[in-house]
Amino acid sequence: MRKLSGKTYWLVGASEGLGRALALKLSQAGSSLVLSARGEDSLKALAAELSGPARIVPCDVSDRDSVIAAAEAVGEIDGIVYLAGVYWPFPASAWNPEQTEAMFDINLTGAARVLGQVVPAMVARGKGHIVLTGSLSGYRGLPGSIGYSSSKAGLMHLAESIYADLRGSGVDVQLANPGFIRTRLTDKNDFFMPFLMAPDQAAEEMMILMRSTRFQRAFPRLFSLVFRGANFLPDWAYFRVFGGK
Repeated sequence: MRKLSGKTYWLVGASEGLGRALALKLSQAGSSLVLSARGEDSLKALAAELSGPARIVPCDVSDRDSVIAAAEAVGEIDGIVYLAGVYWPFPASAWNPEQTEAMFDINLTGAARVLGQVVPAMVARGKGHIVLTGSLSGYRGLPGSIGYSSSKAGLMHLAESIYADLRGSGVDVQLANPGFIRTRLTDKNDFFMPFLMAPDQAAEEMMILMRSTRFQRAFPRLFSLVFRGANFLPDWAYFRVFGGK
C-alpha cells in the first residue's frame, strides 16, 4: 500500500467538484498540498478548510506560460493529480467549434502541458507519482459527446503510454476512470445519469486507487462493466445500441 502521509501532491483542477473533494481527503490523510486552478478565490476558500498544509498556485492549463510559471513556483513534489476538465454536451450534427477545441485543450492538451513540466524532473530523480483522471466515457465513442469523450479517450491513451514507458523507473503512473459525478459539469446533462456519484464518493475511489499499486481503477464498478465490456462488441452491434438512428 502506498503511503500518502508526509507526501506533497500538486492537484491541478482543485477548486471544485472531484478536485476539491480529493483535496479534503488527501489533507486528512496527512498529505501536503499544492492547489491549482484558474480561480484564486475558490482555492483560498478550499485551503482554509484543509486540516493540513497547503499552498495556492493559480494556473491556467490552456496557457503554456502560465503552466511553466506555476511549475516553477510549485517546485519539487512527490506526486501530481490532474483533475482539470471542461464539458459541454452536443452531437456532431450540432458541432460547436469553440467548445470542442476548449475540451481538447483543457482535458487533454492541458494535461500534456503540465506533465511536460513535471515528468522529466521525476524521471531524473527516479521517483514520483502521476495520477490522471479519465472517464468511463473514454472507452468507446458515444453520441452527443464528440469533445468530452474523445478528449478523455486521448488522456487515457496518454496515461497508458506513460505507464508503459516508466514501468520500473520509480515513477508510478495511475489512471482513474469515473462515471457520472454530481458537479456543475454534469448539471448540464438533460438525461438520466445511472449510478450518479457525489464528489466525496468519487474522491474515496480515487484514494483507494492512489493507495494501491494498481495502474487503473474504473468506478462505479458495476457501471464500469458496461463500458469496458463494450470494447468486446463488434462495431455493428455497438453502434446499433449506441449510434444514431
